[in-house]
Amino acid sequence: MRDHQHVINANTLRDRILQLESEHSGLDRLIDKVSDDPGIDDLEIKRLKKRKLKVKDTIILLQLQLEPDARA
Repeated sequence: MRDHQHVINANTLRDRILQLESEHSGLDRLIDKVSDDPGIDDLEIKRLKKRKLKVKDTIILLQLQLEPDARA
């Protein structure tokens, strides 16, 4: 039963990592797009970049939970 729970948790972590990687890519594309728009406030770009960094940090933390011995 414990092994089954471990598999479920690992699958949940993998699914969440995939979601976050997709969000990270989307933020990257959005930042590129809005950076070329002179009407976009620098503060908005900074906010998007900060969000992107937080998402990346969360991905790394989840990956470490999956493979605690792996180095990011």
